[in-house]
Amino acid sequence: AHLVESGGGLVQAGGSLRLSCVASGFTLDDYAVAWFREAPGNHREGVSCFSSSDGNTNYADSVKGRFTISGDSAKNAVYLHMNSLKPEDTAVYYCRASSHCDISTYYYNPYDVWGQGTQVTVSS
Repeated sequence: AHLVESGGGLVQAGGSLRLSCVASGFTLDDYAVAWFREAPGNHREGVSCFSSSDGNTNYADSVKGRFTISGDSAKNAVYLHMNSLKPEDTAVYYCRASSHCDISTYYYNPYDVWGQGTQVTVSS
């Protein structure tokens, strides 16, 4: 079971990016898929989560109204659409497949699947 993130890059403040999280070896629809991010010197923090089983989504307060999470069952993928990017959004973004959509804190769970991360850099 693997997750691969892509779509990161360098963008100016106010710009947009779309991150992709593609699964292989398992079906993402069977899981809740979350995006976390980790900036240098900071703890890994939850950004957003999507559960295809009930259509539930949630977002960290810091990204509400700017980021949108969505899924594509046919492509076995989940996306994070990021608009109005700010320099403080700069981080490595990771996707996680888990049994729940709790993004309030990061903790290790051996049953979760994580991707390798993709760098997002927002210049001022």
